[in-house]
Amino acid sequence: MPPRRLDRLRDFVGDIAALVERTDDEAALLGEGGALLKTLVAEDDWLPDAFAVPDPQRYRQYLLHCDGRERFSVVSFVWGPGQATPIHNHTVWGLVGILRGAEFSQPYRQGDLGFGPAGEPHRLEAGDVEAIAPSVGDIHRVSNAYPDRASVSIHVYGANIGAVRRSTFAEDGTPKTFISGYNNSVIPNLWDRSAATA
Repeated sequence: MPPRRLDRLRDFVGDIAALVERTDDEAALLGEGGALLKTLVAEDDWLPDAFAVPDPQRYRQYLLHCDGRERFSVVSFVWGPGQATPIHNHTVWGLVGILRGAEFSQPYRQGDLGFGPAGEPHRLEAGDVEAIAPSVGDIHRVSNAYPDRASVSIHVYGANIGAVRRSTFAEDGTPKTFISGYNNSVIPNLWDRSAATA
């Protein structure tokens, strides 16, 4: 197998860093950031294998990069067959790009008649990007669209998402606080350019 194109992820991180340095306008972050993520997930030759390993019990969240000032983080989510999140929020802007497989994203909201699904679930295929934010809706439930194989998505959040205090929600809307953390203790070395010059 040829070496992974980590330069794609390095360039993406640099572009997102430049974007958050230039603006804090959420619409611009979601629009321009979404276009950058769409370019990244259009190629499936850069994610190291160690950050795409499913777990038989539950989905995994691997940190790929966190900005030094925690203004954004980049994460790979790996979904085993049929795995799903609980209903949850994010409290910050975010982007989800599908790298492999497919996912269902079911939005939820608090309405006049209580807490419940907000329309039909969105099916996201490889190459698709979805925006989430408190201003556009950031409560959803995500599941692997496939019962027999893994799916992988790349997420970008406007914070160090593994350290953000968030909530899961029961079907009636009752919240429960959680901090997700990450499943990895090491991250990809994006900054070693020796292989490219050797």
